[in-house]
Amino acid sequence: MKKAALALILGAVVVSGCTVRVADMTVGSTKNYNINAAKFVKGKRVTGEDTYPVILFPLGIPDVKTAMDNAIEQDKCAVALSDIVVSQLNHSFLVGSIGYRIEGNLVIDTTQPGCSGRT
Repeated sequence: MKKAALALILGAVVVSGCTVRVADMTVGSTKNYNINAAKFVKGKRVTGEDTYPVILFPLGIPDVKTAMDNAIEQDKCAVALSDIVVSQLNHSFLVGSIGYRIEGNLVIDTTQPGCSGRT
């Protein structure tokens, strides 16, 4: 009975993890663009992540900028995100993964080449 309880507790520790909400932002971008000269429209909601595996120790260092780039670059006309939620992912105990997740609505710049028909 004690072995089963110990195995259950260890199993819960190994598969446990947490996602922590780090920040909420109205608008954010990692791209250079002229905010005064553009016509913007709201795009779909997207998610970008930057994660690395953990095997006893992390095999890389996650970056919020990379996660945001991954989200923005899902549309060639996007220049930023609005209504952003930044979350830190910690799903590891000896093995697992760590990283950042960025969720937000795409901000589409209709003045860019090939983007004029967007609404």
